[in-house]
Amino acid sequence: MIKNIIFDMGNVLLSYNPDVCLQCFVEKEADREIIKRELFKGPEWVEGDLGLLTDAERFDGVSKRVPERLHKALMRCALEWTMCMKEVPGARDFLSYVKERGYKLFVLSNASSSFYDYFPGFMPLDYFDGIVVSCDIHIVKPDIRIYRHLLETYDLKAEECFFMDDLPQNVEAAKKVGINGAVFRGNFEEMRELVCF
Repeated sequence: MIKNIIFDMGNVLLSYNPDVCLQCFVEKEADREIIKRELFKGPEWVEGDLGLLTDAERFDGVSKRVPERLHKALMRCALEWTMCMKEVPGARDFLSYVKERGYKLFVLSNASSSFYDYFPGFMPLDYFDGIVVSCDIHIVKPDIRIYRHLLETYDLKAEECFFMDDLPQNVEAAKKVGINGAVFRGNFEEMRELVCF
């Protein structure tokens, strides 16, 4: 019986779309591709999620791979990327629906420390029964240790948990520790049916 629902944050509760800030701060498409590749898909992004770099510190490494003419735009993207973190349609209603029916709610997210700046604008942290952010424990999904950490920290039984993530590899990793789940593709109605409310 499912008692606990575990949510990924990015593209499940809040949309993560770097193109929003790239369009805002970078004029040319070719330059947007450079910054997208080097900042949002570069090693510093993962290091931020691991809690090894702040958003500002990400700039230092990335700037060495980006033409100097783009440094101002790069810095703005590095510092202001959270402007893209907008509520996924239906997320708030879904959270309210499952909470009212007695499910415990958890967040398990790969995110830098800036999570604590933008996420409360969507929902208070204490709305959830527990939150694990990768930067705090220096482990990112799909490393199975992050799922075990969540289970152990909140004394949860894996078989009583259901995990929603937009990335298949993260859902598969959860299943390796006994947590059932499904890939979220923007359809909360489908999630309702899978959890068998």
